[in-house]
Amino acid sequence: MKVLVATSRTQGQRDNDYHWCVDGELVQALPACASDKDDPEGGCGCGRGFAGLNSHKATTTAAVAEVPLAFDDYVEAIRSSMEDGGWPTHNAPVLAASLVTAISDLPIGTVIERRLDWIRARPSAL
Repeated sequence: MKVLVATSRTQGQRDNDYHWCVDGELVQALPACASDKDDPEGGCGCGRGFAGLNSHKATTTAAVAEVPLAFDDYVEAIRSSMEDGGWPTHNAPVLAASLVTAISDLPIGTVIERRLDWIRARPSAL
């Protein structure tokens, strides 16, 4: 199935890019904190970042990848990561479905960026 994984590709295109994840690890988009909830360029950076499911670190770039994973296993990976991070887990199925839907029409390898509740293909020239 198509999922998002951390990537360092295109890092540095934006002045406020960051990449502390492990390249290739599954990522999710958690809700932005109070200081960034209205501004993806906020000081925290969580409104523009993806969280690594294993490392619990973050990146501003993710890539569409084909991973041999069943949807239920994807939900469980997100749920267990949320639990490990102290987040409520009841929305894991909705989060998984929304990420899968958001990237369904994008080709494998497309680099993605986030702006609060929006994820989109990163423009090739910023």
